[in-house]
Amino acid sequence: MSDGMFRTVSGVKQGYDPDEVDDFFAHARAVYEQGPASGLASKDVRGVAFDMVRGGYVTAAVDAALDRLEAAFVARARAEYVATKGQQGWMDHLSEQARTLYGRLGRPDGDRFAPPEGRQQGYEPADVDELCQRLVAYFDKGTPLSAAEVRSATFRRRKGRNAYAEGPVDAFLARAVEVLLGVE
Repeated sequence: MSDGMFRTVSGVKQGYDPDEVDDFFAHARAVYEQGPASGLASKDVRGVAFDMVRGGYVTAAVDAALDRLEAAFVARARAEYVATKGQQGWMDHLSEQARTLYGRLGRPDGDRFAPPEGRQQGYEPADVDELCQRLVAYFDKGTPLSAAEVRSATFRRRKGRNAYAEGPVDAFLARAVEVLLGVE
């Protein structure tokens, strides 16, 4: 990743703040080059958020670069884990994470996640459950599913008790992405 690698949108459109993006990627590059235990992990890459400004960077390009950076951090973590505990240790680690996710998937549709508090907006349960069924098929039958497909999933919005709270769904899907990246 090099400074100025992203195009900007026109001055009337919104994009990610170039200063924030450049600072984050410079920091990520420095951390990655320092090697193991350097203070930044794949979950930190996935969780980064940038302000939107007029004339900012094209969001799709930055998001794609973040996806590649996250995959690089996961690959490095996998290599470090395999170096210390072996390939079987890595597979055991992934299996444990997958079992935890699968426990949530075993709940019936509509009951997998808590509702948002009060009248806050959340995700449409049918949309989330549809993705959960794809994860079940992946774990049960080896049906192909990539981290990119989970990352790019979108859910309709819904208010109140008949929705899924966003936080638990997002955290669950982040763990699913980590498992999928660990296998890819």
